[in-house]
Amino acid sequence: MNTNIRIRYTKTLVAFFTLYSSLITFSSCADLEQDPVSSISTDTFYSTEAELTVAVNGIYEVFTEDGFYGIFNNQSVYFGDLQTDYVKAGANTNSAHIREISNFAIQPTNLFVIDAWNEHYRGINLANQLIDKLDASNNFSEEVKSRFANEAKFLRAVYYFNLVRYFGGVPVVLHSSESEGRSRNTLDEVYQQIVSDLKDAEHIPASITGNDGRATSGAATALLSKVYLTWAQTSPTLDEATKRSYIQSASDYASRVINSGKYALLDKYIDNWSVDKKNGPEHIFSIQHDRTVNANVSGHCTFAMLWSDSEPVLITTSTKYWEEADPRDQRRDGSWAKRLYNPNTGEDFVFKVPLFRKYIDSLNYAAYGNSAGQSTNTTYLRYAEVLLIKAEAENELNGPTQAAYEALNAIRRRAYWSPYAQAELTPSDGTPVELSGLSQEEFRKAVRDEYWKEFIIEGHRWLDLVRWHTLVKTVKESWLAHGGSADDLKYKNISKKNYLLPIPSDQITLNPNLVQNWGYNGETTGDPYPEEN
Repeated sequence: MNTNIRIRYTKTLVAFFTLYSSLITFSSCADLEQDPVSSISTDTFYSTEAELTVAVNGIYEVFTEDGFYGIFNNQSVYFGDLQTDYVKAGANTNSAHIREISNFAIQPTNLFVIDAWNEHYRGINLANQLIDKLDASNNFSEEVKSRFANEAKFLRAVYYFNLVRYFGGVPVVLHSSESEGRSRNTLDEVYQQIVSDLKDAEHIPASITGNDGRATSGAATALLSKVYLTWAQTSPTLDEATKRSYIQSASDYASRVINSGKYALLDKYIDNWSVDKKNGPEHIFSIQHDRTVNANVSGHCTFAMLWSDSEPVLITTSTKYWEEADPRDQRRDGSWAKRLYNPNTGEDFVFKVPLFRKYIDSLNYAAYGNSAGQSTNTTYLRYAEVLLIKAEAENELNGPTQAAYEALNAIRRRAYWSPYAQAELTPSDGTPVELSGLSQEEFRKAVRDEYWKEFIIEGHRWLDLVRWHTLVKTVKESWLAHGGSADDLKYKNISKKNYLLPIPSDQITLNPNLVQNWGYNGETTGDPYPEEN
């Protein structure tokens, strides 16, 4: 990579040791007697299991560092939702970097892009450091070394999975001694490493996975299903037989999660974001937030203006999305806030433009004001997604099989279940809750519709449209259908270059072996992406 990444990684390690005693989520060794920060040496640090726990916790800590620009503070939602049809930067957004993302005008100097590259590699470097030290250590049994190494590999896989979807092929660095001047690996090589790490992570023992927010073998299996499906859909070099085998792997890994009996859909959809119901049976892997330690800034960005019609940082592009949502589908009121109880007046406030609901902390917004939602976890993998992966993969392989219908209809049954009436409702348009008799293409559209409804403002939409090869078409068609103008920047600017983010300009300056992604040097022809569906 470059020395810049190395330096920032060192700062992260020291900063984590400083913060460690105050961390709530990963504080199982809070009674550890630590040397002063100035005396800690990574050459001698890894000598006890307590020190290994501190080190692995440091890998998690990168998920939420850097505040506003952090990976799972704002970054994932800004890339995954703001770069789509249904979200825009609100009127009070004063950041040019946010408006670049909103208007599909993102530059290689964008701070979110720069921080995404640096933060992900900082997490990777921390994982590499731990894995290398364990490999060379004689202080621990093979069982202990494997346990901590496999947890670090899971986290390294998460970092690389984000990077490959954001930037395409990136340099694969597996040892802390590897650094400067690395060229970009191919997309397939990055995915091969992700799969290798996750297969190792499936051996994380159940005995150490009791702490909320820690990687689990089930999380590794679930992520493998998503990785294989995404790899098959986005690689430009795989032959059809290999693509099919990877989609089959996606289906098989999803089945293992479903059949494990470890996870279940919550009856009440909005409970997935309730601060008093964190890490429930639907949460396979979540990023842990506490407003006093590592706040989730998405709550601020969707509710900063409180009970007013002044636009927050992130707002929907059109009220039609709310109007089109079925009021009998509990995901409407779980995803959108058209009205919200105002404790200052004792009455509901009705918004002219619905806000995004998931990061509004209904238990604490009266006390915390525009900090509401900052203790809400970021869910990286939910059981609902595994069901949709199963349905999608089965359909792509064999058409709408019974297994595909079972997975998709489980999502729909929960959507139309009323947790208040304890009864299943029927869709307002008279169609049945449980689908049947669809063609392969009809089922494909139904699955994609459920993805959209299920994962509003969860950082999925852009990545889904990219892997389906429908980004430009969907944004343009949806923009006009929902009242947007062809003169609007979102409509005018979007092109296939938006299938990836630009490589940060400072990285290319530091490492001339890095090549910029297509379109960000002004290219308008010869794009490397498949035709849109």
